[in-house]
Parts: sequence; C-alpha cells; structure tokens
Amino acid sequence: MYTPKPGAAPLPRMIAAQAALEARMLLRNGEQLLLTVVIPTLLLVLFSTVDIVDTGAGDAVDFLAPGILALAVMSTAFTGQAIATGFERRYGVLKRLASSPLPRWGLMTAKTASVLVTEILQVVLLTVIAFALGWSPHGAGTFTSVLAVLLLLIAGTAAFSGLGLLMAGTLKAEATLAAANLVFLLLLVGGGVIIPLDKFPSGAQDVLGLLPISALSDGLRDVLQHGAGMPWGDLGILAGWAIVGLAAAGKFFRWE
Repeated sequence: MYTPKPGAAPLPRMIAAQAALEARMLLRNGEQLLLTVVIPTLLLVLFSTVDIVDTGAGDAVDFLAPGILALAVMSTAFTGQAIATGFERRYGVLKRLASSPLPRWGLMTAKTASVLVTEILQVVLLTVIAFALGWSPHGAGTFTSVLAVLLLLIAGTAAFSGLGLLMAGTLKAEATLAAANLVFLLLLVGGGVIIPLDKFPSGAQDVLGLLPISALSDGLRDVLQHGAGMPWGDLGILAGWAIVGLAAAGKFFRWE
C-alpha cells in the first residue's frame, strides 16, 4: 500500500520550478520581449549600419556591442522585472505566493534565476548579430577577459535587479510602469550605451560615470574593445549599487 506523505518539496526543487515558471511567463509576454530583445537588437543594427552618432575611431559596432549588452541586462533585470513584479504585487499574486511553502527569499531567488536565463538568451542573440555586423572583440578568448565579462554581467544583474525590486516593492504599479520606462530612456541616452560619455560636459561625465549602466557598459567596453584586464573600478561601482539596491529592497519591499 502507498502511504501518503504530505509536505513541501525540497527547497532547491521549489526554487527551480518557480524560476522555470517565471522564465516561461517572461518569454511569453510580448511587451517584455519587445523591451528586452527587440529594442536592443534594433538599436545595435541601426546604429552599427547607419552613421548617426560619432563613436570614435574604429568600427561603430566595436563600440556599440558592449553597450547594447549592458542595455540588455538593464532592460531585463531592472525595467522588465520592475514592471512585472509591480503588477504582480498589485493583483495580489505576490501575496498568494508569499503564503506558499516557498519562502520569500526563495521567490526572489527564483525571479533572479529567471532573469539570468533570459539574459543568457539575450547575450547569445546579440553576440551572434554583432559578429554578423563585423564585431571583432579584443582579447575575448583569454581566461581573464571571459572572467571579467562574467563578473560584470553578474554584478550588473544584481545591481539592476535590486533597484528594480526596490521600485516594484515601494511604488504603485502604474507609477512603476512610468518610472521604469523613463529611467530606461534616460539611461539609454546618458549612460554611455550609444553616445560616448566624453561627448558630455566634463562635470556631467563624472556624475554619469557613477551610474550602474555606465559602469557596466564602460567595463564591458574596456575588456571587449580595448582588451583591458579586470575592470576593478567598474566592478566596485556595480557592487556598491548591488549592495545598496538589494539591501533597500529587502528592507522596504511591501508584498501587498
């Protein structure tokens, strides 16, 4: 005879199942795909093939590809996650999930894991397109450069994820929608993604260089365009934003 054995599944299995669900929901959302995949792809192709912005010496794609990779991370970990989580909070989805056997920190871990899955797909797609446009990253095959890129992407994801969850957990859903899209547009223009920071006034450069999108795009550009070593300064900026954002989100996030 079979003996019933009710109880929650092991924690790793619960987190994996929730992460898979979050990833499927994200990939099925047409508006989110437009923001996270289509827009970065169009920007990469447009500005690489049409001489609109002066990106300095060399091919435009060599400057743009690292910045667009940074933009993809921001669009998924910050903008997309903030909007989706904000409306889940408004409609009571988070409240119901918080009452499940999955702990709240496990839910946030699952959300972060689903973001990483989406980012992997983004990076692969954008890298293939960039290579098709003639991108030739320097030092991309060395262990140090690969490690540097991975650390930058992980730190950038943590920084933007913390800021996105903080926004989603403190503002109303409609305010989150407006604010997240506004921040996306402002950082797209002023974060060194498409327009080099040296095109801005010297005083503004110092401030803009401290933004997480600037640190991520500059760090990736130093490694992939200029063949530099580990970008400790940019990693430090991203780590600072990640610590502040995640700590603030953990303290001020409201589930209802």
